[in-house]
Amino acid sequence: MSSKRSEDKADSTNGEFVALPAEKDAQLGRALLHALRNAGISVLYQDRTLKTIWARNMRAPWDNGGEDDGPLPPMQAERLAAARQKVADSTNPERIELSIPGSNGMRWFEVWIDADLDENGALLGVVTTKVETTEQKRREQTLKTLLREVSHRSKNLLAIIQRIATQTGRYSDTLADFLTRFRGRLHSLASSQDLVTSSNWRGAELHELVSGQVERYGANPAQSLRFTGDNPYLNPNAALHIGLAMHELAVNSVSYGALSQPRGFVEVTAELVQPPEGNKVLSLVWAENIGNSDSRRNHKRFGSIALERIVPTSLNGTSSLEITGGHLEYRLTVPQGNFESD
Repeated sequence: MSSKRSEDKADSTNGEFVALPAEKDAQLGRALLHALRNAGISVLYQDRTLKTIWARNMRAPWDNGGEDDGPLPPMQAERLAAARQKVADSTNPERIELSIPGSNGMRWFEVWIDADLDENGALLGVVTTKVETTEQKRREQTLKTLLREVSHRSKNLLAIIQRIATQTGRYSDTLADFLTRFRGRLHSLASSQDLVTSSNWRGAELHELVSGQVERYGANPAQSLRFTGDNPYLNPNAALHIGLAMHELAVNSVSYGALSQPRGFVEVTAELVQPPEGNKVLSLVWAENIGNSDSRRNHKRFGSIALERIVPTSLNGTSSLEITGGHLEYRLTVPQGNFESD
């Protein structure tokens, strides 16, 4: 191979290109500068005495400061200077992470410090490379927050399921009866949970939540539910428990009440009430005609336990369930803190 062809060839060693002719070396230099700028990488070269020789793509905060955030804080500048001196003394690379207050919040940087050595291993200079990792750090922090939130809500959901399983077993006569009732309640929770998840854990609208539970049992969804009044946004805990209450009422209705009739319907009224003293409360009323067959109420079942104890207690609210003259009415009062209101 001729000398000219040898000069034109770029050998590769550990990802670094060597043996380039002058014109190609200049092209490579320009290309690398573009790459550094586009990747947001800053490079500082200092001689063996740590005197600055050249710098590329320098942006604040750095040793020379900048218009937005100014120079590095003294403590961070001292830490960086000590790391450079250590590299100059030992020629061993160093890597540090800097967190710096900025005009738009905390900023994070990864900094690599390397010794530039000649072919004999003698120190020529020190190279400092800086990359801002603020967005990555913020994403990591957001992910950690979300994971903690998911863990917290999962534990709450498991506690609800455990309570439902215990109470369902207590009021079930046979295993088949238990499985049928328990599966229905799990499906109710899953339906409410879908609404909560689709809102990024914000919660669910009351109307959508009630409709979803009733329409699972009503033969004609447009006729089965007559919803009137306010439509507040429930937080996740309220959505799950009110969804459970609506499920119990809907199951009871389709078995014995209005939804067991071809043209039957239930009425749900929601009203945000402002007491003379204190915060707003949500007054939720379920009403339906059930006829004269109310023998099923001769003793307590899980449905009434959930409606009168579990749900209101979980929401720090109150409730009442009345069956008189062939009419069923369930009232649930939910204090603010469980919902958003204008």
